[in-house]
Amino acid sequence: MKLKTTLLAAVTAAATVSAHAETLDVASTFPKNLAFLGEGAEVLAKNIEIATGGEVTLRVHGAGDLVPPLEVLNQVSSGAIPAGWDFVGYWGGTIPVAALAGAMPFGPGPDLFVGWMWEGGGMEIVQKAYDPLNIKLLPCHVTAPEPGGWFNQEINSVEDLQGLRMRISGMGGQVLNKLGATTQLLPAGELYVALERGRIDATEFSLPVVDQALGFAEIAKYYYFPGWHQPASWNSLIMNMDVWNGFDEQTQEQILLACRATVNWSLAAAPEPQGAIIEEFRAMGVETKRFPDEVLDALRVASKEVLEEQAAKDEIFAEAYQSIQDYLAKAEIWTSLQSIPDPAE
Repeated sequence: MKLKTTLLAAVTAAATVSAHAETLDVASTFPKNLAFLGEGAEVLAKNIEIATGGEVTLRVHGAGDLVPPLEVLNQVSSGAIPAGWDFVGYWGGTIPVAALAGAMPFGPGPDLFVGWMWEGGGMEIVQKAYDPLNIKLLPCHVTAPEPGGWFNQEINSVEDLQGLRMRISGMGGQVLNKLGATTQLLPAGELYVALERGRIDATEFSLPVVDQALGFAEIAKYYYFPGWHQPASWNSLIMNMDVWNGFDEQTQEQILLACRATVNWSLAAAPEPQGAIIEEFRAMGVETKRFPDEVLDALRVASKEVLEEQAAKDEIFAEAYQSIQDYLAKAEIWTSLQSIPDPAE
C-alpha cells in the first residue's frame, strides 16, 4: 500500500508539473547549434529546465527560422514571439546603450564586465532602456576577448584602414568609420559569401571556435589580433515583458539562477579550445598577425571620441558609460596590486 501511495504521489506531481509547464519559442540571431554562441542558448535552455523543475522550457530556433535574425528585437517587443537569443550590441541603433552593454571598445574583460553587469548596477541601468520596448533583458552569456578579425589585406598603418570595407558589429564599426573605413552589419549566414566574393574586405564575428564553423580560414589570408572592439561581449535572452511578468516570483528567480549558471559556463568553456584551432588555421596557410601599436593607438583615441559622443546624445548611455568607468576605477585599485610582472619585461 505504501509503495502504491508513493507511486500515486509521484504521478500526481508529474501531472501537476505538466499542467503548469510552459514552452517558450526562442528566435536566435545565430544559426542553430553554432559553436559557443548558438550552443549557449541550448545550455541556457537546459539550465532553465533544471532550475524550474521542467515548468519552463525553451524551444530554440536558428537564425531566420521564425524571423530574420536582425528582426528579433522588434518581434519580441511586439509579442509576436515570446523570446529571443542575441548579441546585445546588435540593437545599438534602436537602444543606444545596447551598443555599449554589448561590448565596449578597449573596455573591460569578461570578469569585470560580468561584475559590472550583475553586481555593479549595469543590468538595472540597461534595463531602463528596454522597458519602453516591453522587453526583459537577461544577460546570460559572456564571450571572451575576440580576435580583431579576418582580412584579405595587411594592416600596417592607420592609412590602410581608409576605404576598408568591413563587416563589424557594435561600436567598433563607428570607431572604424572615424578612421576612414566603411562598415556594415551582416548576420552570420551571409558572411562567407560576402567575403569570398569581395563584397567586403574583412570581417569579424567571434571566437576562433565560432569562426572555424563559419569557414573564414578557407577564404581569408590574415587573422588579426587583439579584438580591441570586443574585449568581452554579452549575449542575452530577451523576453517579452508580459511573458516575464506572467511568471511568479519564484520562477523568475529560478530563471535568473539558470542565467547565472550559463554565464559561468560561458566563462569556463571559452579559453581552452581556441589555441588548437588557431594552430589549425595556421596549418591552412592563414597568417596570424597583431595590429601595429600605431593602429591600436589610433583606434583607442577614436573609441574614446565615439563613446563620449554617444554619451552626449543619450542619457542612459551616459549613465552606463560613467558607471562602467567608476566600476573599473574601483576594481583597478585591487587588480593593479595583484598584477604579476612578466619575467621577460
